[in-house]
Amino acid sequence: MRLKNKVAIVTGSARGIGEAMVRDFVNEGASVIISDILEKEGQALASELQNEGHNVYFFKTDVSSEQNVKELVAFTVEKFGKINILCNNAAINIPGSVTELTEDIWDRTMDVNVKSQFLVSKHVIPIMQQSGGGSIINTASANSFVAEPRLSAYVSSKGAILMLTRAMALDYAKDNIRVNCICPGWVDTTFNDAHADLFGGREAILKDIDSIQPIGRPIEPIEIAKVATFLASDDSSALTGSPIIADGGITAGV
Repeated sequence: MRLKNKVAIVTGSARGIGEAMVRDFVNEGASVIISDILEKEGQALASELQNEGHNVYFFKTDVSSEQNVKELVAFTVEKFGKINILCNNAAINIPGSVTELTEDIWDRTMDVNVKSQFLVSKHVIPIMQQSGGGSIINTASANSFVAEPRLSAYVSSKGAILMLTRAMALDYAKDNIRVNCICPGWVDTTFNDAHADLFGGREAILKDIDSIQPIGRPIEPIEIAKVATFLASDDSSALTGSPIIADGGITAGV
């Protein structure tokens, strides 16, 4: 129960890595707001966990909208009175080189992946300051350090998240607000399907996974969630501004 009496917002948490974070957080005693644009999936997850006795709610959120973000934060404070943990996990991944991408796709990628982390943090940090601190966990990527073919917008956004994390860590360290990011490798979720389709599909990627990821297998969402739980807990009290590279060895040889 490392997160007992703590309140968390997890964006992009109706499925995938975010869902795994929510499940691990509640099992560690946290109260959680599930935030996602996917209403059906988010409500289903909330109902399931509520039926198990966990203190969770779903709030439909477009994290690229400042007004919607304000409403998310107000809803969380209304329900729980505080915010101790923020996981900025929402993201999209639309593949393409710079000549293949449209301006709209570029802008949408930056809005969902980067601007959202700025917006949600902007409105959560004052709540954390009032209550004496907190932990912000940004989902970055191995692509914060290394690029891949035909992922121009995505890798650019993930590089920006790494530097945003470091900047926020410096700005709010004296407020006892820690800001770190997790940098996953290839995680076995539908999030990667569009990129995988460029290279023969998911099964082709998994067949040759050891050429991509030295551990020779995809990472499971719960493995990333366990890192988030560590960063959310007091066990990581000395960590801020740190990228936690949970990439199965992708960047080890770089």
